[in-house]
Amino acid sequence: MIARHVIASLALLAPLHAAEGWWNKEWTQRQKININTGSDAANLSGAVENAAVLVRLHDGNFQFANAAPDGSDLRFVTDDGTVLPHEIEKYDGLVDGGFIWVKVPSLAAGGATTVNLYYGSANPAGVPVAKPGDVHDAALVWHFADRGGAPADATANGNDGSIPLTSSEGAIIGSGARLLGAEPVTVAASPSLDFSNGFTWSAWVKPTALQAGAEIFRRGDFRIVLDNGVPVVAAGGERSTPGQPVTAGSWTHLAATAEAGKVSLFVNGEPVSQLAATLPVLDGALTIGGTEAGSRFVGEIDELQISSAPRSADWVKFTAISQGGTDAGQRTVSLGEVEGGEGGGGHSEALEHVMLFGDIAKNMMFDGWIAIGVCVVMIVIGWTVAFKKFTYLNKVQKGTRAFLQQWEELSSDLTALDHNDPAGISSLEQTADDRTRGLIRQSPLYQIYHIGSKEIRHRLDRDKDRTKGLSGRSIQAVRAALDRGLVRETHRLTKGLVYLTISIAGGPYVGLLGTVVGVMITFAIISKSGEVDVNSIAPGIASALLATVAGLVVAIPALFIYSYLNSRIKETTSDMHVFIDEFVAKMAEFYPPAGESSPYAPNNDKVA
Repeated sequence: MIARHVIASLALLAPLHAAEGWWNKEWTQRQKININTGSDAANLSGAVENAAVLVRLHDGNFQFANAAPDGSDLRFVTDDGTVLPHEIEKYDGLVDGGFIWVKVPSLAAGGATTVNLYYGSANPAGVPVAKPGDVHDAALVWHFADRGGAPADATANGNDGSIPLTSSEGAIIGSGARLLGAEPVTVAASPSLDFSNGFTWSAWVKPTALQAGAEIFRRGDFRIVLDNGVPVVAAGGERSTPGQPVTAGSWTHLAATAEAGKVSLFVNGEPVSQLAATLPVLDGALTIGGTEAGSRFVGEIDELQISSAPRSADWVKFTAISQGGTDAGQRTVSLGEVEGGEGGGGHSEALEHVMLFGDIAKNMMFDGWIAIGVCVVMIVIGWTVAFKKFTYLNKVQKGTRAFLQQWEELSSDLTALDHNDPAGISSLEQTADDRTRGLIRQSPLYQIYHIGSKEIRHRLDRDKDRTKGLSGRSIQAVRAALDRGLVRETHRLTKGLVYLTISIAGGPYVGLLGTVVGVMITFAIISKSGEVDVNSIAPGIASALLATVAGLVVAIPALFIYSYLNSRIKETTSDMHVFIDEFVAKMAEFYPPAGESSPYAPNNDKVA
């Protein structure tokens, strides 16, 4: 009976034709775009007007197969039927990916705004859309989607770049550009770039390395600089107060707003400093990447936007959060479930297909239901194990990444292991914050490291001056302890995978048993009744085969999930083997046996 209820539920959940509130019958698909500015997402304190909202499409939230290959049938419509301007930065139906910019008239503070995405029209030209240049309320917008060409302005102002730039694939939004420290890209002055009433500069940057005085933007006497990674704005001979440096090799959103007597600097949407200065006349060319050879920025840049008016702090915050890949950004702009339209449609065949399974299930015998019930139990157990294992491995991956960052610093002086603060040993000398320490404790490498640190401290408790060191036997004993930790962590990684292997091996056999029993009973009934026509045979055979389908539904996903999880576990196990070898080698180097001199000993003139 369980499977019968499941099939009935699937039939009810199948996409049906919506009859109310549909914008245009020519469009057959609709999805709600939810723009959240509440405390769990963008957390805006004020409204944002004429926002260019980035909508990321992928195969997990959008049905590319039901849309036009080039995205020409996409329409963004408000609840009152207003068609909003949009710009397609990238749309690829083959790889199922797209970046679409939509102009939303107003975003309320601390609330939710919804926009309807329609697609699936056979005649999209019947409803024209505004020009892409109408999407951005700015003087200049560079998406760097030109791939090796000069940056093209996405607005109608034509503020294009002067020279081609090297493309950077996999930037924060699609493709970006690389600034290699050569000739900078400039933009000629134009009426749209009039900064007399203030301006706003916004971009994503990824420095290759932290360099002194790396100039990202300049116009006249106004500059935005990364000075050894510290964002600074300079104007009128004054510089803003330095803050925390950005991280090399990571994307950071920088923004600066200038208005009467005040320049504000933002990092990742948060204000970090202000500069009280009167702006000089800014009417010359704009330079991106540094004007002088010694001050040129080396790294990547993406989504540059310049406005000839000061933006609010909420605008900057929404831009940084909604465009970034953080959890808050995903909650800020999200797509709802797919709805079927009252026009066109094409869902009746799918619904009829689902209903056929219901008809087949009606003829299934008790033996077949037992087999399907067993398969349902295996699915529930297998998927529960898979979900827990996915969650655990993700935590392990994040923790290992955080641990290795700390280990790179610690491994340069392993003698820090024998100081007098055991709690510091457990948290890598407390060099990490609470959140990072929580991640690190999830890493098997940390658990192995912790075992090794305890073993070393145990052997050096009576050797405060580090004169005896570690003998070969001691090092061998420490390695044995590390190998013991490796075995335990491997068991923890592989725990529960046996349920997936049972599903892979047992699911098809359980389904086949149900099918064989069902076919046998069907033929027995036919032999007794003497009816051999197709109508008497087909229902019984079809219902018997449903048990085999259930068994394959159990086994096939379990096989793919098991293979994926097993590959990730092997990678983690390999990392543990490599880490143990490195740890033992470092240990032998920093703690030589008695009679050998260690350059890292506290009483040595050489300081590590």
